[in-house]
Amino acid sequence: MYQLTASYAHPDDPDAFLEHYRTRHAPLARDFPAVRSYTWKICETPDGSKPAHFVIAFVTWDTKEDALAALSSPAGEAAVADLANFATAGVDIELGELTSEV
Repeated sequence: MYQLTASYAHPDDPDAFLEHYRTRHAPLARDFPAVRSYTWKICETPDGSKPAHFVIAFVTWDTKEDALAALSSPAGEAAVADLANFATAGVDIELGELTSEV
């Protein structure tokens, strides 16, 4: 499995970020070709302190080739273009092969 991880910085307006993410951005990611899973979380820490990121999303495909093709697809291009509409505090995108230990 091959995964994209998107780690979003804390926005100035968390409610507006989540509204846009849930109603506009998430549907774009669900439409990626050959996607196997798409999950995301609002970050928390065990001690209740402010986490390093606000939201982290995970998108998986069977292969690196599937992931790169999806990111180059109309849905992928639309998702990348949409980042400017809500991720103004910043987002880190990382890709990699998953290794399962259990």
